[in-house]
Amino acid sequence: MQHFETLFADCTDFIGRHMPLGGEGAPWVYMAYFDALSDRDLFDLSVVRHMFEMDWAALSPSEKSADLLTTMKNRGLATADFSEADNMEDVLYFVMAGDTALFVEGCDKAIIVATRGFPNRGIGAAETEIVVQGSQEAFNEVLRFNTALIRRRVRDTGLKVKQSKLGKRSITDIALMYIEGIVRPEVLAEVERRLESIDVDGLMDSGCVEQFIEESWLSPFPQVQLTERPDKAAASILEGRIAIIVDNSPFVMLVPVSLNCFFQSSDDYYSRWQVMSITRVLRFGGAFLAVALPAIYLAVALYHPSMIPLLMLEKLAEASRAVPFPALMEIILLDAAFELLREAGIRLRSASGGTIGIVGGLIIGQAAVEAGLVSPIVVIIVAITGIATFAIPNVSLVYGFRLVKYFLLIMAAALGFIGLWAGLLIVLIHLASMRSFGFPYLLPFAAGEMNGGEGWKDAVIRAPLRWMRRRPFYARKEERTRLLSSQPRLKD
Repeated sequence: MQHFETLFADCTDFIGRHMPLGGEGAPWVYMAYFDALSDRDLFDLSVVRHMFEMDWAALSPSEKSADLLTTMKNRGLATADFSEADNMEDVLYFVMAGDTALFVEGCDKAIIVATRGFPNRGIGAAETEIVVQGSQEAFNEVLRFNTALIRRRVRDTGLKVKQSKLGKRSITDIALMYIEGIVRPEVLAEVERRLESIDVDGLMDSGCVEQFIEESWLSPFPQVQLTERPDKAAASILEGRIAIIVDNSPFVMLVPVSLNCFFQSSDDYYSRWQVMSITRVLRFGGAFLAVALPAIYLAVALYHPSMIPLLMLEKLAEASRAVPFPALMEIILLDAAFELLREAGIRLRSASGGTIGIVGGLIIGQAAVEAGLVSPIVVIIVAITGIATFAIPNVSLVYGFRLVKYFLLIMAAALGFIGLWAGLLIVLIHLASMRSFGFPYLLPFAAGEMNGGEGWKDAVIRAPLRWMRRRPFYARKEERTRLLSSQPRLKD
């Protein structure tokens, strides 16, 4: 009691109560928990009520002479969800996590009653990974809810949940979910090693963990896939990947990962393969436009104007004659304005953010053209580039493409098409040199033969599900087969 009162002095949300264990002559019990972190109604009904109803004088001599902890568990608890702790460090962890600790007089162990009932926003709809067809559920900030959402979809006894803690002061819960027998043991061991090497005061979100475990931390491209969709996490686990769940974060990390994973959406597999194959081709085309379109325009306008039809060239020259800035400065200024509008739309309320983005873009674009600050063609180029970024289903990849876009702009402004191709080659070499937990980042576009070419069935074109018989290369070799028969059974 003195230890708790000293540790949590000036903590008005800490509750510590000292009371007898049922009647006169009974030993005393000390209860410790935090208000609002614990479910008080559950604790009152399952513990406090039964403790008051216990009559110590009515107990048999054998029960009185037995271990007090055993008597307390048998007669004073109306819940099956409890455990024991024999050191103060574990007790403090459980109490600060929302559980309730019971100390019985004369016992050298504490009873930990599971009473976690901290406020949460429940299971909502996905906001960053919206799909037309498929589940609308999304992860939330409670780790146990997130593990339950995945286990609800993968009812396999091999699905394991390995939990640990990170952060000296935050003591953040973190869980690894994988299917034993499908996941590669060496990948699992590497993930655990990287997590154990994190030595930091606190971790507030899964994005912090992502930055600590990625290999090429100087690269603008993400090496860990973040998702808020339980169905995507469950599907990835079935492929042999590992889900890393961080408490207090609504995003789950999936490893290993390749560049192709960021172009895949959940509803790619819920709709017909012809339609979704065309959609995926559009995504790759949009990614190329988002990265290279401004640089292509700059290279053509500055170094290769002969590639433009004469009639169109005259109009471009007439529109650009009144612009006081060079073409590179035009694109950078207008693109910066577009990024500001996008950032403002994110920070504002969802009801008004989209309206401000559209209206602001129209007003700024028209005013800039009329004022002679930019030419109309630059407005079109920047607008197409911005629209193309929204076709990419992963936000982390979009951020990387934005940085690469400026690099290609500078290369094209310096050397024209030679600089553009050199910049693209540098980016390609960088991507080819990257690895995610030992796997090439460009799978299946590079080293695709390692899995017999099966990766191409889920690359640019999404093949019919009947043809996708094998798991990706992430899974163990002896567990690659996931579809035994693809022929429908005919009724007699």
